[in-house]
Amino acid sequence: MKNLKKIKRVIILAVVMAFAAVLFTGCGQKKNNGKLSVVVTIFPEYDWVREVLGDNPAGAELTLLLDNGADLHSYQPTADDVLKVQNCDIFIYAGGESDKWVADVLRQKSNKDMIVLNLLDILGDRAKEEEIVEGMEAEEEEEEGEKDEHVWLSIKNAEIICDAINDALSEADKKNAETYAKNTAAYKEKLDKLDKEFEAAVENAGTKTLLFGDRFPFRYLTDDYGLTYYAAFVGCSAESEASFKTIKFLADKINELSLKHVMKIESSNGKLADSIIENSGAKNVDVLTLNSIQSITSADVKQGASYLSLMEENLSVIKKALE
Repeated sequence: MKNLKKIKRVIILAVVMAFAAVLFTGCGQKKNNGKLSVVVTIFPEYDWVREVLGDNPAGAELTLLLDNGADLHSYQPTADDVLKVQNCDIFIYAGGESDKWVADVLRQKSNKDMIVLNLLDILGDRAKEEEIVEGMEAEEEEEEGEKDEHVWLSIKNAEIICDAINDALSEADKKNAETYAKNTAAYKEKLDKLDKEFEAAVENAGTKTLLFGDRFPFRYLTDDYGLTYYAAFVGCSAESEASFKTIKFLADKINELSLKHVMKIESSNGKLADSIIENSGAKNVDVLTLNSIQSITSADVKQGASYLSLMEENLSVIKKALE
């Protein structure tokens, strides 16, 4: 996985350097017709900005880079993506290992007044390191201290990040700062309500353990509500096939804890989860899917997808998983 990340960064750096000349010969000038331009990498950021903008009194242009279902971990910006980032007024990204390309892009930015929001930096001490729990396969060349970048899967984190987005928009567009503050407060009330629903669901649950036959990007969520978890891989793993030792460990946990469900994420084909169930020999165990909300497409957006609606769906799945 580490080697793949290094190769990815080299490719992206080549793209950046290839278009550096373009940026400084006029094509890098702002093309926003004086409008506020906000560029984000993933859907949760996109939806939070939409909520803070509300009716968008400034007519801000909001761009979602990963809008075709690409996974954050495999995303490589195109030349057009690089230009969008380098010319925008506000740029928002997660800030983990998958976003190593950002530093190279921002070094060539044409808008020197750009406001940059790194989610991991915003969260500070709330940002967690990736962890290897019992039974989980460690990656080769795993670096100690690598941050878990899936911060958006905590509703509590979302509230903190929305405050930072409000501050950024208010700084860039002081005229509408009061409107942004009101929109943020209203949205945080909705987030807080859903947060309490998660707390109630876990408090009333029959079990407090989730078992993932997959990679596990939900550490922030499970930590928020005091849930225990077992999984085959860490959240940023590129692996999809587990060793028999890992399969056997997770299969035994099904029997030991009398679990009725094995979890996977939305992009998984479910074969590993099925294999774990098969090796457990347990009856009436099924596979449930939690959405990591990192591969939302522009078509999903047009059909009304929102961070709240997707987290509400996740709540329904978790309620069933904890029966």
